[in-house]
Amino acid sequence: MRTLSAPELAAWLADPARPAPLVLDVREPWEVATVALPGSVAIPMGQITTRADELDTARPVVCLCHHGMRSMQVAGYLERRGFSDVWNLTGGIDAWSRQVDPSSPTY
Repeated sequence: MRTLSAPELAAWLADPARPAPLVLDVREPWEVATVALPGSVAIPMGQITTRADELDTARPVVCLCHHGMRSMQVAGYLERRGFSDVWNLTGGIDAWSRQVDPSSPTY
């Protein structure tokens, strides 16, 4: 699994020359209701094993959570399931809120 920072993810999402990643938010629903990246897909970590088939194995996947620990575990799981282009957002949504979009709430 590879890692990327919040500013690196922001640059990737803004770059029309790169294929857009699936941003997979593995936080709990109450966390997603507090703050979420537009266009992200929310599947709580506890549901990944039963819902991973909903995801496209050929598309780049960037996993995120609050600070990056749960998403790192999910990214490792997806790689073991055959996903070849998996990334973990270091610092999670908290880093996004602090480094990319200060108008996003933190918790």
